[in-house]
Amino acid sequence: MTDGRLDTGVAAGRLSAEDYAENFADLHPLLDRHEAVVAADRCYFCYDAPCVTACPTGIDIPLFIRQIATGNTTGSAKTIFDQNILGGMCARVCPTETLCEQACVREKAEGKPVEIGRLQRFATDAAMAAGKQFYERAAPSGKLVAVVGAGPAGLACAHRLAMHGHDVTVFDARPKAGGLNEYGIAAYKTVDGYAQAEVDYVTAIGGIAIEPGKALGRDLSLAGLCTSYDAVFLGMGLAGVNALGIDGDDSEGVIDAVEYIASLRQAADLATLPVGRRVVVLGGGMTAIDAAVQAKLLGAEEVTICYRRGKESMNASEYEQDLATSKGVAIRHWLQPKRILAQSGKVTGIQLEYTTVSDGRLTGTGESLTLAADQVFRAIGQSFVARPFDDGPSVALEGGRIKVDAEGRTSVDKVWAGGDCVAGGDDLTVSAVAMGRDAAESIHKSFNTRSGA
Repeated sequence: MTDGRLDTGVAAGRLSAEDYAENFADLHPLLDRHEAVVAADRCYFCYDAPCVTACPTGIDIPLFIRQIATGNTTGSAKTIFDQNILGGMCARVCPTETLCEQACVREKAEGKPVEIGRLQRFATDAAMAAGKQFYERAAPSGKLVAVVGAGPAGLACAHRLAMHGHDVTVFDARPKAGGLNEYGIAAYKTVDGYAQAEVDYVTAIGGIAIEPGKALGRDLSLAGLCTSYDAVFLGMGLAGVNALGIDGDDSEGVIDAVEYIASLRQAADLATLPVGRRVVVLGGGMTAIDAAVQAKLLGAEEVTICYRRGKESMNASEYEQDLATSKGVAIRHWLQPKRILAQSGKVTGIQLEYTTVSDGRLTGTGESLTLAADQVFRAIGQSFVARPFDDGPSVALEGGRIKVDAEGRTSVDKVWAGGDCVAGGDDLTVSAVAMGRDAAESIHKSFNTRSGA
């Protein structure tokens, strides 16, 4: 409410400027020096550390924490960046509660892990704030590599290739580089334009040119890239959004959560972003959580996440689910959408059916529930769009995504891929970084092999 009256429908400017600033402040403020040392002192510095095994990029976590504890913050940052050049963003958005911190010995013994994510941010932020660059570009190799997609996989690949002296051109369909880090992460997780600051930090090594507004299949062809470049890396993520496939799906007020989050991230003034009074979010992953929490923070009075299975099946971590409920979001399980209710083409509610598991399969019970809503967000998953390959060469797919080998090679000569667009991934920023980095090493090795080095 803005003036004591009950808002109805979808509206912008529900809150005061102060409320927007407070609601979208940094979720986990930066540790100060004393806090970081105290947090680091809890680490056992395990020799065979399970946290390292749990990290997709294989950062030497005990080493970087010991370096913080001994006052060597710069060295700590280098230890992190050696394995993960996007370590600052991963410190903010990585689900540490299900990866390194879940594996922490302290978590198993006491139920309270070492704050690995916040310590990683402490070190990387200090290095970036000081403009400390740890890597120099090798002598130019004369090799040209095209990277499609300026998200985590593409940026990590480009940086590692530049380290080896190769010239890299990164093409991205959007106006800005960064991929999901720029367009798909909740605003309260990456404040103050951090995604673009990290892009600048990564490209400062030199030898990396970024060309925004260039999409594969529209402005570029894979055949053309293979002809003009010595190697190609595909890291374009998932462009498709799964549809509900129910009556009323095209009603005004039914919105793709991914696009809504992108609009929010790019909004110069959050007060201009319309939000419903009653919002329903369909899905159980991180996108559903991010959309729901941010709708609540924008001033929605009632926000409900509806998920077709139980709590334990949600892709969003328990921490993220708890975050949502702490912000006033209701999470209801065992409900699947059946019909969008609308009047004059605008959403007024949604009819859902209760579900159960019978003989190992999810099925509807026939019982229904109707929730009033003036906005319904679709967050039921994204899909890979293969249309850019229609003009050939044909890249083999597996499970609807690009099939690659252990080094990221595709079925097409000179073409590698990594990140969310490849089969078998877990759709995590940190995993995309690892795939981009490792593909770059494979590309570099292939150049040496061809030249007989």
